[in-house]
Amino acid sequence: MGKNFLITGAGRGIGRGLSRLLLQKGHRVFLVDINKAELEHTSHLLSQTYSSSQYGQAVCDLTQPDEISSTIERAGKFFNGLLDVLINNAAYTGGVGNAPFAELSLDTWNKSIQTNLTGSMLMSQGCLFLLKKSNDRQRGGSIIHISSTRAHQSEPNSEGYAATKAGLIGLTHSMASSLAEYDISVNAILPGWVNVANECKEADENGAKWEDGLSEEDHRWHFSGRVGKVEDILLAVEYLADAEFVTGTEMVVDGGVTKRMVYPEE
Repeated sequence: MGKNFLITGAGRGIGRGLSRLLLQKGHRVFLVDINKAELEHTSHLLSQTYSSSQYGQAVCDLTQPDEISSTIERAGKFFNGLLDVLINNAAYTGGVGNAPFAELSLDTWNKSIQTNLTGSMLMSQGCLFLLKKSNDRQRGGSIIHISSTRAHQSEPNSEGYAATKAGLIGLTHSMASSLAEYDISVNAILPGWVNVANECKEADENGAKWEDGLSEEDHRWHFSGRVGKVEDILLAVEYLADAEFVTGTEMVVDGGVTKRMVYPEE
């Protein structure tokens, strides 16, 4: 049986890749993104293969509670009141590496918090009525937060991103405890280097392929022998969407990189 998925940040990157692959597997997907141009482009591509009954879409700024509420209302109608999996994937990355910490603006910091953390909380809260166990379903749905390995290890000048991705882990185990009474599982996926440079409008227009720009050294750096693909995240999503005995946990999908010992160069 196909499931109903709501995915934020679905216009490009991991979110777009997941949407595309889940539709291929026969699921129904509601795509949410702040970037209207990317979302419309993705929708146009999907329309060449899928009908309007298989996927829906909404432009939504996750820093705006009213837009979140209206988006959830639209998704609820699209799914006839039953959502199986919410994937909080959207993230503001504008504060990564753009300015040293001493020059980090409050606006940039707040946008990271509002989008990555508060937006995920509000989206989850608003979707509860769609995810709860009810007379129409034997078990509740699943919430998956897309965190990052940067929740555990960082590069310089990425404070807003790292802090919010770490915050999603705390949100995950807290929500898992709070939502157990509704039979809703809550878990986090922590991607490492997942190359999705080919999952966007510009890449499509230029005919970019997944492997473009990746070197042999990039692949060898991973214990798995290659850089990550969106298919790797899909496998984690599929597992967590079905796992009845897994909640409140974090699943690292990084090809082993966070377990790699790194010494200073001589």
